[in-house]
Amino acid sequence: MSNSTTAAPGFSEPAGPMSDRRKFLMAATAGVGAIGAAAGAAPFVASWFPSERAKAAGAPVDVDINAIEPGMLVRAEWRGQPVWIVKRTPEMLATLDQVKGRLADPDSKAAQQPEYAKNATRSIKPDILVLVGICTHLGCSPTDRLQPAADWQGGFFCPCHGSVFDLAGRVFSGMPAPTNLVVPPHKFVNDTRLRIGEDSKGA
Repeated sequence: MSNSTTAAPGFSEPAGPMSDRRKFLMAATAGVGAIGAAAGAAPFVASWFPSERAKAAGAPVDVDINAIEPGMLVRAEWRGQPVWIVKRTPEMLATLDQVKGRLADPDSKAAQQPEYAKNATRSIKPDILVLVGICTHLGCSPTDRLQPAADWQGGFFCPCHGSVFDLAGRVFSGMPAPTNLVVPPHKFVNDTRLRIGEDSKGA
């Protein structure tokens, strides 16, 4: 009678210290674990950023303004509304005084606006203008016409009913729009980042 034991059907003893099959199983288990950990971390990392629903409800939106060239307009979105950021040149800023006598509300007194919208440039920093890109007449979106031409100093024009705004978003007299374009709450996080939807007072 032999003292040797018979291996279970379909199973063979390892050929060495660690069989190829065992190595494969260990690697596969580690890989599945890594995938599981990454899948679990993804919702956690995503929670650091505002969701689309939070943005629509008014969560602040950060915009990198470092790459905006002088004379350029870039668009963002906050509360489902278009927001314009314009980097005005010294020449563009010089037009603001030139058209003041032709404006319906040059000091933005007719509608509730942040205090930093009630100065000559309607802005925190003179060169950076931030506006909600919606006409205050019936909600159309004006087009930007930033470059001067003939008797036009540059600004915004609403094609729906003809309202005209200057390079600070102030409406000209006699236009259908009753008030200036809205300046949303905003602040500068640093020299290169603008936060729309929040200002120094926490608005």
